[in-house]
Amino acid sequence: MIRPLNVWCTLLLIFSLTFAYGQHKDQRLRFDFYEGTFNTAADSTLWVDAPKTLTSKDVKAFYNRLNLSGYQAVIDSLKAFQQHYQLSDWLYYQLIRRAAQQISPKENNYARYTLYKWFLLAKSGYDARLALTSSKVIFYVLNDEDVEDIPFFMVGDKKYICLNYHDYPNTNLNQDQPIPVNINIPEATKSFSYKITRMPDFSPDSYIDKELQFTYNHKVYYFNIKLNKDVETIFANYPVVDFESYFNIPMSKETYGSLIPLLKKNLTNMDQKKGVDYLMRFTRYAFLYETDEENFGKEKRLSPEETLFAKYSDCDDRAALFFYLVKEIYNLPMIAVLYPTHITMAVQFDKPIGTPIIYKGRVYSFCEPTPQAENLAIGSIAKKWMDKPYEVVYQYTPTGK
Repeated sequence: MIRPLNVWCTLLLIFSLTFAYGQHKDQRLRFDFYEGTFNTAADSTLWVDAPKTLTSKDVKAFYNRLNLSGYQAVIDSLKAFQQHYQLSDWLYYQLIRRAAQQISPKENNYARYTLYKWFLLAKSGYDARLALTSSKVIFYVLNDEDVEDIPFFMVGDKKYICLNYHDYPNTNLNQDQPIPVNINIPEATKSFSYKITRMPDFSPDSYIDKELQFTYNHKVYYFNIKLNKDVETIFANYPVVDFESYFNIPMSKETYGSLIPLLKKNLTNMDQKKGVDYLMRFTRYAFLYETDEENFGKEKRLSPEETLFAKYSDCDDRAALFFYLVKEIYNLPMIAVLYPTHITMAVQFDKPIGTPIIYKGRVYSFCEPTPQAENLAIGSIAKKWMDKPYEVVYQYTPTGK
């Protein structure tokens, strides 16, 4: 004979399990992502629990269970969205972060949220891996680029770089070394790249206006630049990448359209040398200067669009902006010249100007885009750098030149 209390407890247990696991039935992942809306069905089996502090056994159990779930429709939708909107790997990772956040909110269970990011990225074909410390879950991905400010580990000759180091600020992983969790995911083979070759086409009504002005040859020039706050979000955790990747980050469509045509108009009656001089002084004087240490407390390189947005910027930021403007308007050969604590630019003209700098058989003229103690003209370098060693960290040669 079944006692009434036992019947009630059994019914309560069935109800609890139904609520816990049945609430995800016919669930959809739906959220706005910059220029589009991600919207896909998510099978109820996609929801898998995990403890907040993980062991290797927990990770393997999570993977094994999720690997048997109906996850493929979500992966297919993520990859289709990536292809349709031409998302770089970095932006695709932001898409995955949003999907993982909707499945398992970061603030509720960080470890579980990280497990979903890892699973979705790996099942998208990227060689993503996990490692555990006594209290942390570290998320790595295969990357063969020069990235300076985040930890990595080597497996043979392959480098795996940490994607979630920003979630553990001021952590010394040498004191509590992560132990890799070895799980074979056959489709996870691709290297991840930080190169960004296209920015999203943000909605025009999502932009704000920013006024800039600077004086050139006693004439004041005014600019009303359209900027989008989502750009700051995209680059919030973006690392310090190599100069080629950094210098070639494009602007979004509306920002480009509010600046480049106006600059071209202002340069209409100027010859090439004077036009480059104008761009050099615009980059030098239209923005307030502050070092990264003062501004951010660490090294951070702003993209050209971020520099337009930022209240303060330093020599790295201005070098990248100057390069972008000269490339878009004149498309001249250029080099980035790195001194011990400063970076500047040099441009190749038909005839060199001032003190030349020669690199790989080409002759360039200095163009200093950052304020200095002297009012430097094209072809001049600040006195404090004249006898200092330097390194050319990037050379741009336009096609056919």
